[in-house]
Amino acid sequence: MTPPPFQLFGAPHILAMAAMAAVPAALSLAVRRLGSQRVTRAVCVSLATVILANEVVYWIFRFVTLGGATFVREHLPLHVCGVSVLLSAATLLFRRRFTYELVYFWGLAGAGNAMITPELADGFPSYHFFQFFISHAGIVATAIFATWGLGMRPTLGSLLRAFVALNVMAVVLTPVNIALDANYMYLRAAPDTASPFLFLPWPWYIPWLEVLALAFFGALYLPAYLGKRAHARDQD
Repeated sequence: MTPPPFQLFGAPHILAMAAMAAVPAALSLAVRRLGSQRVTRAVCVSLATVILANEVVYWIFRFVTLGGATFVREHLPLHVCGVSVLLSAATLLFRRRFTYELVYFWGLAGAGNAMITPELADGFPSYHFFQFFISHAGIVATAIFATWGLGMRPTLGSLLRAFVALNVMAVVLTPVNIALDANYMYLRAAPDTASPFLFLPWPWYIPWLEVLALAFFGALYLPAYLGKRAHARDQD
């Protein structure tokens, strides 16, 4: 049976975005009120398990249906969101600051935008619909939960590290893309998306995305900066 086409801002899309915010908010509230390390650990492990299981099933599905060559060329976890999935699980399980920094800036900027303007053909209730939104919402949920629930915070230094790491990843993937005839990080062609930010042809959208990434990272750091300023005023 052919799945229905994805409808941008249709009811399933809006519900998926609402769940992306509501679930980590509820989990954060629960762990902060209960104050139990056992409960916090259980929430972290459960969320990481869902994220990883969704990704592994997707890898197996793509490998079986498309074959090894296409899987390697198109579906390795080498896009920003693909790497962010693995970093999200690592953040939840090990609570390392560097992985949190990348998930916070890469995840909220990249996966957050992907949730609003998905590169998705199949709509609800197809497997691709659920896989896409579990994957990307899981990244955003991890960033929100780690910040509100686990008390981790971004800094100006973490903004700079996330931006440098993003560029290092792009440099490393450039020869990989050429060798595999791939398009990881969309360095060789723009994604098929309704995003209003991608209006320039290749390669001009790449430096534009650099500027855009810094702007998004700055906007994401702003709440932490304002919170720090407010706390400092309260201490005076």
